[in-house]
Amino acid sequence: MCTFHPILSILAVVNSSTNRTDMSNVTVGVARNHSNYVIPGLYDLSVEDTNWVLTSSFIIFTMQTGFGMLESGCVSIKNEVNIMMKNVIDIVLGGFTYWLFGYGMSFGRGPLSNPFIAIGDFLLDPPVGDALMGQIFAAFLFQLSFATTATTIVSGAMAERCNFKAYCLFSFLNTAVYCIPAGWVWGEHGFLNKLGAVDIAGSGPVHLIGGASAFASAAMLGPRLGRYSEGIDPLPLGNPVNACMGLFVLWWGWLAFNSGSTYGVSGAKWQYAARAAVMTMMGSFGGGFISSIYSFWRHGGGMDIMDLINGVLGSLVSITAGCFLYRAWEALVIGAIGSLLCVLAMPLFDRMGVDDPVGASAVHGVCGIWGVIAVGLFSDNPIPLDTTNGRSGLFKGGGWYLLGIQTLSAFCLACWGICSTCLLLFVINKIIPIRMDPHEELLGADLTEHRIRHSQIGLSRAISALAPIKVDLKDIAGIQPIGINPGHERSIDQLRAAEDKLQQWQSYLDQVSAPRANLKMDAGQSHADITFKPRTAGNVFSRRIPARKSISGGLYRPNNSELPVISQAPKLEKDPNFAWVD
Repeated sequence: MCTFHPILSILAVVNSSTNRTDMSNVTVGVARNHSNYVIPGLYDLSVEDTNWVLTSSFIIFTMQTGFGMLESGCVSIKNEVNIMMKNVIDIVLGGFTYWLFGYGMSFGRGPLSNPFIAIGDFLLDPPVGDALMGQIFAAFLFQLSFATTATTIVSGAMAERCNFKAYCLFSFLNTAVYCIPAGWVWGEHGFLNKLGAVDIAGSGPVHLIGGASAFASAAMLGPRLGRYSEGIDPLPLGNPVNACMGLFVLWWGWLAFNSGSTYGVSGAKWQYAARAAVMTMMGSFGGGFISSIYSFWRHGGGMDIMDLINGVLGSLVSITAGCFLYRAWEALVIGAIGSLLCVLAMPLFDRMGVDDPVGASAVHGVCGIWGVIAVGLFSDNPIPLDTTNGRSGLFKGGGWYLLGIQTLSAFCLACWGICSTCLLLFVINKIIPIRMDPHEELLGADLTEHRIRHSQIGLSRAISALAPIKVDLKDIAGIQPIGINPGHERSIDQLRAAEDKLQQWQSYLDQVSAPRANLKMDAGQSHADITFKPRTAGNVFSRRIPARKSISGGLYRPNNSELPVISQAPKLEKDPNFAWVD
């Protein structure tokens, strides 16, 4: 992010709340005697700026909803709850570890901090009375929203075959994968920051790291069972409407993601916040246009939903690094190129055997690389802000330096994301297998991990296929399908049993009360040999049963909970190796 972005620092008040120094004369790294913290990078965070930062943080957190809806729409129905649970875990465990050690690894100011990693300010908790308490908490919340986003990107690439317990451990530790390179770019100690790298809102530290991690995790897990048995064409979506709704929520969150990265609206920042919002939309327009043309061409006039969704998302990733450094036509071009790279990379990864169900590797990885490099080509010098340290892109007459630093940044971040994720998953696999058992993958993670049984999705076929190999299915045999109240179903069965019993008694009474002369019996036949057939039974809810003066001694009552004719039959055990009806 830029120098005025919170990821660079927890901001400090300049001189006093009434006498604020012009930002061009601010000295970096001033310590404040009235604070318990050494503030990395002096920054004037007014009340209005704090309101802007907090509001942006709240909106960015809604992107978790967008990621969850998009990912659940891309996977099969039997895994949609599992992918939502992973998004919840990303916030719970990832957020906890970010407070525990992640923030300190990015922006800590301890004596052991070095150009590779920051050390200090762990367990962040300024006390009441600290003059910078509000600024510190606002900065932390904003950084937290970015950190959880980076982890969530990876969950989609691991969908439908990752062990949930292993993923929980991965989410707990993945904070380090994001926080260390975030410090390189945005931390005062970071070597890329000192070289002059520019990334306003996170094409590199957030999206490129997330995309590289997604690629590494998908490659290590291997493809889903049968994924490429019939070619590399995409599998059917579980819920295309959810996927589209996820796009809209992410689109909304991206405005706060980029505009909020001005880290305030005071001074000239409000102008660049407005510019960031418009350029974000312009980039998505260019990306959506190109991905639509590509999809129509590729599918002979048809529109593939994932081409359009990922094309738009890829353009948003591409515009993020320099969201307020571009002109409108430049944003259109950058978004269009990013979208084209995305839709071309998705089938390429499939040809490589890297099964990414949501296309996170292409959207966030490939487009993240392009977004970082694009700054070195198209960026303006945003006077009076020192976001680019006074430099401009190659096409704006700024020479090759900024382009070289941006290319170096993309290379370092991509290598770190892939290598650190592979190492982390290798260690986790020694503790908990990261891949689901094949029979659990066939049954779906919703059933095996969360005891949620869907109907009409082929579970019966899967269970029947697993029966000959004696897979133990006792734990899931008695799980009731979702959307049904078992108590109500038992009550309905009792009502039907009562009605059948009443019909049998009615048939018997009608026959024994008829005149003996009307009973036509064959020779040698007695009354005991008569077979009584009940009348055709209706439904207790569709007809009224006539009152009887004496049936079973007058024990029949309208209240079905007191029916004496119902006996508590023992519940039959379900054979776990036999397919029950969905």
